[in-house]
Amino acid sequence: MRAAYGILAGLLALVYLYGGGLKTVRSREGLRPMMAWVDDLPMAAVRAIGVVEVLGALGLVLPPLTGIAPWLAAVAAAGFVLLQLGAIRVHVRMGDRQLALNVGLLIAAVVTCALASVS
Repeated sequence: MRAAYGILAGLLALVYLYGGGLKTVRSREGLRPMMAWVDDLPMAAVRAIGVVEVLGALGLVLPPLTGIAPWLAAVAAAGFVLLQLGAIRVHVRMGDRQLALNVGLLIAAVVTCALASVS
């Protein structure tokens, strides 16, 4: 179980570190080609989402590695479930029906949350 959690959480953390890092440092124009939704939100909200993603990625990996409050890993994964539900809602509202990445991240977060809860 720990190996499965480690692999899935590590991959999920990499995705969110990358995406969150981009949201925290790139301009709206730099993000637009990858994330058309940035035009619908204030840049402060985009930056806040990026910070949440980076902190959540750290929350998936650091607590189990350090042994300090390992329950936080399940909380971080549950946070990503909520984040992806919100992201899917935004995409649907915008008329964007390309949801495969969001659904995949949602499923990965659900499985990661379940694995973190039993580890």
